[in-house]
Order: sequence, then structure tokens, then C-alpha cells
Amino acid sequence: MKLIPVLLILAPLALPAGADKDFFSVGSAGSPETKSRFAMLDDVRILANGLLQLGHGLKDFVHKTKGQMNDIFQKLYIFDRSFYELSLQTTEIKEEEEQLRQTTARLQINNEEIKNLSQEMNLKIEGLIQNKIQLQEKVWGLEDKVTKLAIIQPSTTTQETKEISSLKAFVEQQDNDIKQLLKIVEDQHLQLDRQHNQIMELEDKLNHIELQELLENSFTEEYQEPETIPSAVHRPTAGTYRADGAAADCTALYHTGVQASGVYTIKPNGSEAFNVYCEMKFGTSWTVIQKRVDGSLDFNQTWDAYTNGFGDLNEEFWLGLKKIYSIANQGNYILRIELQDWRGNRRHIEYTFSLGGPSTKYSLQLSRMSGSIPNALPEHTELRFSTADRAEDTASDFNCPENHLGGWWHSECEETNLNGKYVTPRSRGRLDRGKGLYWKPKKGRYYLLKSTKIMIQPTDLKSFD
Repeated sequence: MKLIPVLLILAPLALPAGADKDFFSVGSAGSPETKSRFAMLDDVRILANGLLQLGHGLKDFVHKTKGQMNDIFQKLYIFDRSFYELSLQTTEIKEEEEQLRQTTARLQINNEEIKNLSQEMNLKIEGLIQNKIQLQEKVWGLEDKVTKLAIIQPSTTTQETKEISSLKAFVEQQDNDIKQLLKIVEDQHLQLDRQHNQIMELEDKLNHIELQELLENSFTEEYQEPETIPSAVHRPTAGTYRADGAAADCTALYHTGVQASGVYTIKPNGSEAFNVYCEMKFGTSWTVIQKRVDGSLDFNQTWDAYTNGFGDLNEEFWLGLKKIYSIANQGNYILRIELQDWRGNRRHIEYTFSLGGPSTKYSLQLSRMSGSIPNALPEHTELRFSTADRAEDTASDFNCPENHLGGWWHSECEETNLNGKYVTPRSRGRLDRGKGLYWKPKKGRYYLLKSTKIMIQPTDLKSFD
């Protein structure tokens, strides 16, 4: 009986709950708009989280970028400051060089004046010495006469003795004058020696300044193209390995299996066999026709020497125009020049070229292909080879080989001459750029060279199979 009132109390409470539940269940089941609304809210939350993470990432990126930009600005500031200091030092060096040049000019003028004075005084001294000799001869003659007269007439010797004494005094005065003049001359010679030493020191300073300029104008200031590496599949027809066992050039020898650099024997078509230095690189081989490394070999040679070749193939050498022509006459060839300055920087340049025979004075024509340094040799121009004893065919009346030393393909005495005199940075005296080993573009600066190498390789290609 007690359960009935309790149930009656709980029934109204349970009924609305169930009704609400049915209402919500019916609403949720029957209203797709409500489901869509909740789904959109979830997407918004996901999108908001993604945007928040993206914002954090962008913030970190901005901070990093600011730090990198600050580093770049700091480096640019340091670079500008270094460049400014370098420009100041360059200006000071130029001013010092100009002052040294002026001082040297003044000292040289003084030196010439002192030399002229010294020559005049030497002439005067020679005249005085001659006068002294003549006076001494007169005194000796008078003494002989006095001696004879003293024997014959002792009473008449007093006056003559006085004359002799006066002559002796005059001679002694002349001796003193000569001694004083000699002392003056010695002092002037000492002064000349001091000024000569000062001039030598100034020339050494000028030499140092010029060398510094040359080294600063090294290859590091020029652009550097990617070095063109010939493909290993190149096969030159001119360098085939013939049935008689003789290779026509180093490239042909390379494809027979010889792949170590060194001295080998080749036999170009229509020529006698001779030794060459083969340099194996870039997946093929090059025939070296010139090499300079230390200046141990004098390249100021005659026409016959340049025709036949000279030097040691393992050190410095010139292969010889006759041998170079016998190789290049077999087909089309590339001429490669490799250069190194005194800072160790290496550059190269390559040309297609044609070489004439003895009747054309081994005339050379070049066309630049590629390289990492500006061209310094005339292109599409017939350049005739000349030496000091065979320079009648140069483009100018000026004897280029005699004045620039070494045989070369000259054109109106171009400054570039890779067979010129080997000049080291420690050479005494001022550098004679026209006679040194330089690479000189027509509108560029001189590049003082430490080593050079000239090589050739065929260009007309086919398979060796």
C-alpha cells in the first residue's frame, strides 16, 4: 500500500523525462540541418587549429628570416668597411709610388750631374798629373845641370839653387793640390755610391709595388666559366691506331689502352716517328707541345731550334714547329692553353686552330671556343711565327722576338708571348713587362704567370670500335 503513493509521486517526474527524450530523439532523427550545423562547427574548429599552427610556423619563419637578414646586413657592412679600407690602402700605395718615382727621378738627375762633375775633375787631375810629370822632369834636368855646374863653377850655383828650390816648392804645391782634388773625387765617389744604393732601394720598393699590383690583378678577379670536359666517347679519325702499330697522336694512343701520362713515341701520317709527352685527363689524352714550370730553360732560341724543338719532355720544352705541323696536318684540332699565376690560380682557354707549313712560316689562325680567362690572342688573323734571327715577316718593322724575347706568333708585337722571358716575383730591378711571361688581353691588365702548358687534341670524331 505504501508503494502506490510513491509511484504516483514518481510517475509525473518520469513522464516528462521520457517525453523530452522522445522529443530530442525525434528532433535529432528528423532534422538534418542540426547535424550539418554540428559538422560545420567541427570543421571550423579543425580549420582554426590549422590556421593557428600555420600562424605559429609563419611567426617562427619570420624570426628566422629576420635573423638571417641581420647576418647578411652585418656581412655587407663588414664588406663595405673592408672595401673602403682597401681603397684607402690602394690610394696610399699609389701616392707612395708616385713619391718614390719622383725621388728616383731626382736622384738620377743628381747622379748624372755628379758623374759629369766627376768626369771633369778626373780630366783636371789627369792634366795636373801630366804637369807634375813635366815639372819633375824639368827639376831633374836642372839638378843635373846644377851638379855639373857645381863641378865646373861652384860660385855660380847659388842663384840656380834658389831657382831649383822655388821649382821644388811649386811642385810640392801642385802635389798638395792634386791630393786635395783626389780627396774631393773620393768624397764624390762615396756620395755616388750612397745615391746608387738609395736608387737601388727605391727601385726595389717600386718593384715590390708593381709585383703587388700584378698579384692583386691575378686570375681571382676574372670570371670563371665551368671547365668544358670533353666526353669520353670522342674518337678522333686523325688519331687512329694504324695496322703498323704506330699511333698518330696521344689521343689515339690513349684508346689503345695506354692511360698513364708520360713520354711516348708517335708517328703521324707521312712523318717519321718521334717522342712526345702525353697528358691523360678528362677521359682522353692531349699531346703537349709546350710546357714551362720554373724558368730553367732559356726560350730565347733561334729559328732552327724552334723548328726542330728543344728542352726535356719531362720538364720544360718546346716540341718543335715541324712536329706540331705533322700532327695538326692530319685533321681538325683543338688548341688548349693552361695558365697558372703566382697565387696558384689556374685558368684555361681553348681554340680551334689551323697551322700552315714551312712555306707559310707556320702561320697560325685561331678561333676561341671556351675558357675561364679573357682572350689575349688575335682571332681569325694569320699569325706568322718569328724568332729574333727570322723576323722579316712580322706585321711590323719592329723586331718583336728580339725586343720581347722568344719565338712566337706575333701580330704587331702583341704583349702576350708564352715563350718570353721567365720572370719571378723576387727578381731585382724593375719588371720589364714586355719581356716577361704574361697573359695580356688587348684591353685588360697584365697577368704575371708562373707556369704555362699548350696542348692539342683532334676534333673530328668517330668510334674506335
